[in-house]
Amino acid sequence: MSEEALSAVEIQEAVAEALVKGKLKRVRRILRELTAQEVVDLLQQLDEQQQQLVWNQIGDEAEQDILLLLDPALAEHLLLHSNDNPDSAEPEADEAEEVSPIAQVREALEAGRFKRALKILGKLHPAQAAGLLEALPPTERSSIWSRLDSARAGRILVHLREEVGAGLAMEMADGKLLDAARQLDLDDLVDLIQALPFGPGRQLLLSMDVKKRQQLADMLSYPEESAGGLMNIDHISVRADVRVGSVLRYLRLLEDLPDHTDKLMVVDRENHYLGVLRLSRLVTSLADDLVSEVMDSDFKALDVLTSSQEVARQFEDLDMLSAAVTSEEGILLGRITVDDVMDSIREDSERAIMGMAGLDDEADMFAPVLTSTRRRSVWLGCNLITAFLAASVIGQFQGALEQIVALAVLMPVVASMGGIAGSQTLTLVIRGLALGQVDIGNLKVLLGKELGIGTLNGLLWAVLVAGVAILWFGSLGIGWVIGMAILINLVCAVLAGLLIPLILRRFGIDPALAGSMVLMAVTDVVGFSSFLGLATVFLL
Repeated sequence: MSEEALSAVEIQEAVAEALVKGKLKRVRRILRELTAQEVVDLLQQLDEQQQQLVWNQIGDEAEQDILLLLDPALAEHLLLHSNDNPDSAEPEADEAEEVSPIAQVREALEAGRFKRALKILGKLHPAQAAGLLEALPPTERSSIWSRLDSARAGRILVHLREEVGAGLAMEMADGKLLDAARQLDLDDLVDLIQALPFGPGRQLLLSMDVKKRQQLADMLSYPEESAGGLMNIDHISVRADVRVGSVLRYLRLLEDLPDHTDKLMVVDRENHYLGVLRLSRLVTSLADDLVSEVMDSDFKALDVLTSSQEVARQFEDLDMLSAAVTSEEGILLGRITVDDVMDSIREDSERAIMGMAGLDDEADMFAPVLTSTRRRSVWLGCNLITAFLAASVIGQFQGALEQIVALAVLMPVVASMGGIAGSQTLTLVIRGLALGQVDIGNLKVLLGKELGIGTLNGLLWAVLVAGVAILWFGSLGIGWVIGMAILINLVCAVLAGLLIPLILRRFGIDPALAGSMVLMAVTDVVGFSSFLGLATVFLL
């Protein structure tokens, strides 16, 4: 047997062994080293099941060259049963549960099976597909994004985080980006334009027709975190002086109603907002009734400059699905729907959670190392400053620590107790501010309540910790000092937890972003200085 024939046998044996053991990655590595003719020879030596398994590991780029050399009947059979074929059998339920979509897509991309990866992505809702893309490293994300059609890309774009969406949009050709943008609602298109750099965003705006360009320009003129930034103009308005029958005939002429349409906006001839006509009332009213007789004039509109937090609060309090947005003059501008409010609430929540760690909620999880390092180093630097501040306080009592070693052992207890007590109040106040439940009107009552809680908790845990310290170190003095320090620190901690968010908000700083860092500095400084100061006075 020739060396070449022996090599082919060895390849067949290696592939068969890898298939038996389920090592498909090894099969793909072997296939990448073979020519098209060698792959054809290998397929002809395998049984039917092995042929299909090997074929499913061949990359899309090599597939066409191999098909040209294969027997037509075998080629047709392999293509028919390929896992890229939309008519091929679905995986078993247990298998689908064991392998996540992320793992399936990454495996398909690694094998060069781009059609397989697109098929997996195509089964997902656009929001789920966006999450999957964000979970892929940038190179893999780009390789699958470039193969998506414009319509699918447009539906996914709106669900991507700002940094990821802007990056992928920049990778698209101008024509494809414009086609994708046409799939978006106006409010989503506004979000995309705002996420893009100025040049590409302006180019996308100018590529729209005159009517849509003017609508976009009007919507872009409002602050992003306002009712104007959340609203869409896809609403149906009717005049108060028309009859119900005329409204019903008008609606029947429309191909479809805007999403989340639960009410029609009622306006006068100058487009001033008058109220709403609920669809449930519309279909149960007589045809000869006037709209003014069956409308709800008590349903208030939202001012276009209302903050997004206030919008979310009103939607929650009033259980609304949609609400009108008006100008200062009462002109109807558009409406906000519950899906936009839910997006706003989710973004605010993520921003608060990520902000506590100094992270950007819109940042790419797979952003370059240097970019991510720069972002995080700023927050680490701020925390380092507060750490040095606490260390400087400890340094003032170096003599006390050298003489009484027990102080160094117990010192972290005082600081940690204050930190926990303060964070409880801080979280409560930040939530109250977000819900509009904390303001100058009830501040004194809340202050009294929190000071009461801090005092009672301080007394309880001061006695307990003092007892432990006395039993541990056999010193009544140390027990008395740490008990007093805990009482002082817990009272100061709840006071700081209440006042810090109010002060930060007064200066335009997000309490959720900086509150925990400032609180930690306060509780450390107060805890260390009270404990070590009392020890210096009474124990030395």
